[in-house]
Amino acid sequence: MAKYQELADAIIRGDNIKSKEVTQDLVDKKIPAGDILGEGLIAGMDVVGKKFKANEMYIPEVLIAARAMHAAMDILKPLLAETGAPTKGIAVIGTVQGDLHDIGKNLVSMMLEGAGFTVVDAGVDVPSEKFVEAAKENKADIVGLSALLTTTMTSMKEIIVALRKDPATKDIKVIIGGAPLTQEYADSIGADGFAPDASSAVDISEELLKK
Repeated sequence: MAKYQELADAIIRGDNIKSKEVTQDLVDKKIPAGDILGEGLIAGMDVVGKKFKANEMYIPEVLIAARAMHAAMDILKPLLAETGAPTKGIAVIGTVQGDLHDIGKNLVSMMLEGAGFTVVDAGVDVPSEKFVEAAKENKADIVGLSALLTTTMTSMKEIIVALRKDPATKDIKVIIGGAPLTQEYADSIGADGFAPDASSAVDISEELLKK
């Protein structure tokens, strides 16, 4: 449908006025909210993710695209809740204790939301017990840990240990990301995945939940 493409294009361009307008128009035409989400919003953010990965789009443009997605999501969220539309999974994401950086975390949150996940943002400087609590409370499928400082990377292992220790959270998949991190580090602390960038975080999350 041309309207879906119009919505996807508005997201890619970061035109939040247009994305809101087209979403409202589709809702008024009684198009199911799940279809608008999948064919318009997710399709648009998928292109944004690919362009970001290929260095054809940069962080400021991704943030503007995400703003356009959120403008449309504000209209769709109550309707999706009513219909009980399925979500790809529930992700709790936060920056670890001692670290106040949030751009990477916010980008990953937006990309996951844009891909159809329900995201719970735990914030920055988050201690291990808060991650465990948030994971339990929200029945998370995935916990995403972010760190930008080498000094705070070590908290990641403590968080994974705390999650694995609790019977309610022991099977939750944990992915980590941030500038100083590597796949080797992720393996050494028992993380299920390492995301070098926000787009990869979506691919890895989808992959882990298929297993």
